[in-house]
Amino acid sequence: MKAFRLMAGIGLMTAAFIASSTVSFATPDIGKKEKKPCATCHESKMPKKDDPNSVKLNAVGKYYKEKKTLDGAPTK
Repeated sequence: MKAFRLMAGIGLMTAAFIASSTVSFATPDIGKKEKKPCATCHESKMPKKDDPNSVKLNAVGKYYKEKKTLDGAPTK
C-alpha cells in the first residue's frame, strides 16, 4: 500500500510537470497566432535570442519563415 501511494504521488508530479512544460511559445506574436511550442519550428526546445546557436530552425520553421503559415508545412 505504501508503494502504491508513493508511485501515485510520483505519477501525479510527473503528469503536472509534463502538462506545464508544453506552455512555452516561440515568440509572443507567433505563439498567440499558431498556439504551438518552440520545438515545432526550432531545433532547440528553448530558443534564446542572445545565443545564435539556440535559434536554429528545422524544416517546419524554415517553411513558416518563408510562407508565414503552417498550412502545408512538412512534418517533423
